[in-house]
Amino acid sequence: MPAEKAVSTLSLGVIALNEEGCLSDILADIAAQDYPHEKMEILLVDGGSADGTKRIMEAFARENPAGFHRILVLDNPKKRQPAGWNVALRHARGDVIFRVDAHASIPADFVSKNMERLNRGEMVSGGPRPNMAERDTPVCRTLLMAEASMFGSSVASYRRQSEPRYVNSLFHGAYRREVFETVGGFNEHLWRTEDNEVHYRIRQAGFKLCYDPAVVSYQHTRNQLGKMLKQKYGNGLWVGLTLPVCPGCLSLFHFVPFAFILAILLTTVLAFLGFPFLAGLMWAAYGLLAAVMTVKAILEARRFHISNLLLPFLFLLLHLSYGAGTAVGFCRLPFWLKKTGRAHCPEIEEVKAVMRENHGRFYEEEAA
Repeated sequence: MPAEKAVSTLSLGVIALNEEGCLSDILADIAAQDYPHEKMEILLVDGGSADGTKRIMEAFARENPAGFHRILVLDNPKKRQPAGWNVALRHARGDVIFRVDAHASIPADFVSKNMERLNRGEMVSGGPRPNMAERDTPVCRTLLMAEASMFGSSVASYRRQSEPRYVNSLFHGAYRREVFETVGGFNEHLWRTEDNEVHYRIRQAGFKLCYDPAVVSYQHTRNQLGKMLKQKYGNGLWVGLTLPVCPGCLSLFHFVPFAFILAILLTTVLAFLGFPFLAGLMWAAYGLLAAVMTVKAILEARRFHISNLLLPFLFLLLHLSYGAGTAVGFCRLPFWLKKTGRAHCPEIEEVKAVMRENHGRFYEEEAA
């Protein structure tokens, strides 16, 4: 669907739950944007944080150090990410909606480059999402190498493509308002795969997601192995739960770790039955690939530490965590479907109606 109308105002949302440690950094990045601040509204949504997250939001809104058009601090009583984005969409008045993760970093030209791309006719834009370590320690750098590697994370286009192209999903997306007015809000039944699902609906509606390598943003890698494994497990879990709800928003790559788990179980059983060849072949192939990808990661990092030798084991733990999560998701699926049902999420249509009602109201003053 080509777009002809120029866009100038924008709503930038940040959803946070207990992000006291990193929230100030992303707010500083937002304040440093080189796009005219009087054309930007900032929507900060707190999910009932138990730390100082909301206090930081309120101080930023009260001081408004960069002179934004307005800054709203909103509550997300449901706590979950998709519900938080729906809260932001209900209050958004800009021509463009920006999704920015609290656990991330954006360069000063992030907004302006996206707006430039949208004003060349695109409806959705975004770019690569390199990972960055939260702390510059050998362990954090090694965890970053594992997460940044294609073998340790995924082959998603938003991670490493070097040419402009249309993709199936984006990390930090910028969306013309008309996109959400057409497809509605986020599916609040999906806690981790809500972006896959909404991007699927966007593509089904005829819109394209434009990937521009010049539009860069960063995601912080978890600084502890336990947190990283928990994240991978949760991602895998929601892949399993999402499959019957929206099979079209997932790809075969999402199920590779689960297939790896099945291969381990099958070859182990065969080995106990006196047929160890397949187990040996599988582990030899996996070990060789892990070693090759370890060398590749070290060469790309151009910085070696003895902890980097743990990368093959980190790869294995990440794959097992993700695959186990998917397996648990499949096991929990009947109970989850019974609890939530597969009915259309009502918030999707509600958000669509509210956004249409608020269209063109960016410069209206709040009644309060």
